[in-house]
Amino acid sequence: MKRKTVIMSCLIASFLIYSISSPLQADRERHREGDDDHRGGHRYRGKKQATAPVNPTYQNICGGCHFPYPPGLLPTASWNKIIDRLKDHFGEDIPCDPKEQQEIRIYLQIYGADRASWKKSSKIMRSLQGKSPLRITEVPYIQSKHRKISADVFKRQSIGSLSNCRACHTTADKGDFNDDKVIIPN
Repeated sequence: MKRKTVIMSCLIASFLIYSISSPLQADRERHREGDDDHRGGHRYRGKKQATAPVNPTYQNICGGCHFPYPPGLLPTASWNKIIDRLKDHFGEDIPCDPKEQQEIRIYLQIYGADRASWKKSSKIMRSLQGKSPLRITEVPYIQSKHRKISADVFKRQSIGSLSNCRACHTTADKGDFNDDKVIIPN
């Protein structure tokens, strides 16, 4: 009797994982084939922008409190650590049911920096030298891109911290962190 229960549980778990990951895999296949019209109306062209399609669950749960960072800013190992710690997410308890948590995990695994085709993801991975930071602000490549900016600038009320990408990167919502589109607010 126990064996049947275990087998049935495995089949159900496999179905749930497949039903969550299948639409995400279809998005990745469309991206690979050059179809840049992804969910949410965003277009990601070439390798100059973050290449992940918009995931509504990620947008709602993570984007409900902060900028929903493009998955290509951290490697899969970092995202897994973050998802594993949602009960203490930088001092906050993030309410997320297991199905949503698994969908977000799969999304971040598919599009993490170690799997992304985005140029910045490659630079991020080289800078990490095998490390898996919990914060995007701990990525050496990102730190180096902001090294000439005074710490006082990040303390401005209009910015708050280095983690507030949208404060200066005017096209961050589109996955575009091009230096030419940076406006540092007063």
